Amino acid sequence: MIHTYSGKTIRFEIKYKNRTSIGITIDSYGNIEVQAPKGTPDGRVLYLIEEKWDLIQRKLKEMKDRLQGPQKKVYEPGENFLYLGNTYPIKIIEDVNSAKDHVMFEGERLHISVKQLDDEKIKQALKRFYYQQCKAIVAKGIASYQCHFKTKPRSIQISDSQTTWGTCNSKLQLTFNWRLAMAPQEVIDYVIVHEMCHMVHLNHDRSFWRLVGKIIPDYIEKENWLASSNWKMTV
Repeated sequence: MIHTYSGKTIRFEIKYKNRTSIGITIDSYGNIEVQAPKGTPDGRVLYLIEEKWDLIQRKLKEMKDRLQGPQKKVYEPGENFLYLGNTYPIKIIEDVNSAKDHVMFEGERLHISVKQLDDEKIKQALKRFYYQQCKAIVAKGIASYQCHFKTKPRSIQISDSQTTWGTCNSKLQLTFNWRLAMAPQEVIDYVIVHEMCHMVHLNHDRSFWRLVGKIIPDYIEKENWLASSNWKMTV
């Protein structure tokens, strides 16, 4: 079915099933499916589509952006960056007297102060900010979840890995990706617990996942967030 509303047109499929409510799903390729109780009038379906129109459009844009892969950032005022799961615009301040380029989170913006308006300097200032934030957040998280473990990590490092969110080796050395500072707190907590569980079980056997699930029951939801959002966790 095709429907036009607010100047935009979408195509969706309706499936009538033995259910009591109408549900809308959008897959990873932007295909829209509406599941409705048998006998539901088309008008009722269209009413719900229009009611959820803004949300549907946001989801479709997100799917399109995701399929295009990581987008090159523009280091100009107003460009958005993720921080703890939320998106914030940046404000760039040129301060030739500043001792060091730095970033501060203030209100609803990320304030970037640099001695020179240069894209690479702005990018590096942002990376340092995320490194510092990730280190502090991870340290606090490990202290919070330590009560679940008899063993303590011997060291904690922040890395620039392109393939992993965290690691734990046989020496109980934990490493975390600085990009985690862009994820929601509960997702960061999951990664922290995941790696701490490797202090007990170095592999991913059933015992490992039982321990993870005992501490973070909805860990699959956190994994799904990382899988669907990693493309936009970039500077």
